[in-house]
Amino acid sequence: MKQYNAHQVFVRVYTRPVNAENYPAGLANSIHIASKTGEADWKAFNKDYGILFAGGLISGNNTIIPMGVRNPGIVQMENGIIGICAERIHENGEPDETSRGQVLLWTTRDLIHFESAGLVDRKELFPDPLPDSLVLDRGLAEEALRYWSPIVHTGTEVPETVRIRSAQDLEKIDATLHYSDGSVRQKRVVWETESISSGRPGVYVIRGTVEQQHFRFPLAKGYGDPVAFPWEGKWYYISTNDNLNDIGLYIREAPTVEGLFAEDAEEHLILPFSPERGFEQTFWAPEFHVIGGELYILFAVSGHVWGPQCHMMKKKTDGKMTDADGWENPIRVVRKDGKPLADEAITLDMTFLRAQSGSYVIWSYREHIGTPLDSGSMLYIASVDEQTPWQLTSEPVLLSRPLYGWENVEGTINNEGPCAFVRDGTVYLAYSGGSANRYTYALGLMTACTDSDLLDVRSWRKSITPVLTFRSVDGEYGPGHHSFFVNDDGELMISYHAETGLKETLRCDGIRRVHFRKDQTPYFGMAPGEDLTEETVSVTVILET
Repeated sequence: MKQYNAHQVFVRVYTRPVNAENYPAGLANSIHIASKTGEADWKAFNKDYGILFAGGLISGNNTIIPMGVRNPGIVQMENGIIGICAERIHENGEPDETSRGQVLLWTTRDLIHFESAGLVDRKELFPDPLPDSLVLDRGLAEEALRYWSPIVHTGTEVPETVRIRSAQDLEKIDATLHYSDGSVRQKRVVWETESISSGRPGVYVIRGTVEQQHFRFPLAKGYGDPVAFPWEGKWYYISTNDNLNDIGLYIREAPTVEGLFAEDAEEHLILPFSPERGFEQTFWAPEFHVIGGELYILFAVSGHVWGPQCHMMKKKTDGKMTDADGWENPIRVVRKDGKPLADEAITLDMTFLRAQSGSYVIWSYREHIGTPLDSGSMLYIASVDEQTPWQLTSEPVLLSRPLYGWENVEGTINNEGPCAFVRDGTVYLAYSGGSANRYTYALGLMTACTDSDLLDVRSWRKSITPVLTFRSVDGEYGPGHHSFFVNDDGELMISYHAETGLKETLRCDGIRRVHFRKDQTPYFGMAPGEDLTEETVSVTVILET
């Protein structure tokens, strides 16, 4: 009988069969990873969704040639480096003659962080045939599996006994929540203090409830690109209104986020269909942003001829949020020289970002849409002066194109819907790829240091793997086009749209908390049942005089 070393784990790399119904070539022809200990079953990383994707190529006419991989291998290299390689192929499975004799190589030390080395000579570096599995240290493999597995709440800790002088002292006692990746967070507890309200000294057992804001899915049906925004003591909601054929900008007002999605929530039309002003269609992706101390809505709109273009609409000083007259006439975003942001192309999904290094706008740009010369949608960035944010102060800089298979699924060629937050010196720019109203829509992530020059593409790092997909949270398909807000408890929340089924195309809104891993990087796929598995806690209280 074969003997297995308890400290060693097998790690395997593979591609998955193409399934046009639920896992097309853009996803299947990527590198997947699994591990097993001894004779146990293989455990797939990342819920068996691809982790490493081949980058597509740019043709001479600026279109994207989608690529995938086959026959992956994994080898131990020098100095503790692990090499993962594969043959590059076309999306349809045909061989890539331009890379004959070469393989794509990614290197890693931990199976969590990967560096792309591009194409390398196969014979010089790797055995033939390439091994598809490797024996690794158990600690390394288990840590990697833990990283690529769902993060779940594992327990709640409060002090066993506390000494207090009043019920108010108990309000200072928080709960410590523990999670499967080793991360922890502090959370307020609502204590049941009725038994000690008399102030009579003694020993009491007090129960409490750990409060966490949770939202059902779907929150609202037929709305894309949702934004929840606090302003002057109230909450506001704005989105692309698919129910009204994306015509007009509507907002909701409520005292709480939950109230924005009440059945009787009223919608206020603040920018109507208006041929005389050139606003007739594609009222897309509105976002609230405070720029230079003023409140703006950034959105895209078309005139009589289809072709969305980025605009900004400023709230009047004394204007009411829910009144059309409370907003100034929208202004089209222009370049540094005052010319339109685009003439022949479309521009949309503009967002605003304030970093330590300056103020920027980021948007999606696409040329020749729907033609054989379709460039796909690309992310661009430029600097702005916050006093006149509708005019760029730099030339546009290309940040990202949909080169990975998950961004370009069967011709979706999308990089769109950018929105960012800044935390601990890092800019986290999330964006969407795949099909905007199908299950393949997914969220990607780019990061940069907040004090770096964000117009320098070398300042940015783009994740190869999407951070939120239809495999992330059960029952939510095609999550994407998001925005962020901080709730009343100081927690970072993400709002997004998704569908309710694999074949559904109706966009629906969702909101959840963004969790931060043990290494303080964001994790976007925590379902409500994984976020808080037990709400009730208790503590022994010694009430003193």
